[in-house]
Amino acid sequence: MTNTSRTLDAQDDAGILREIRSALQGLKFGSVEITLHNGQVVQIERKEKFRLQPSGKQA
Repeated sequence: MTNTSRTLDAQDDAGILREIRSALQGLKFGSVEITLHNGQVVQIERKEKFRLQPSGKQA
């Protein structure tokens, strides 16, 4: 698990949208959660799931 702290000056909308877009980049299965406090984005969390396919071989 990675915990990265980033600072956005004055909550500029373009910067927040860049971070959300970055969190969505390459995500196939999972979710992106945006946490607000007093109307301001304070956290963007990405949860990714990896789907494993059976190889088709039977024992």
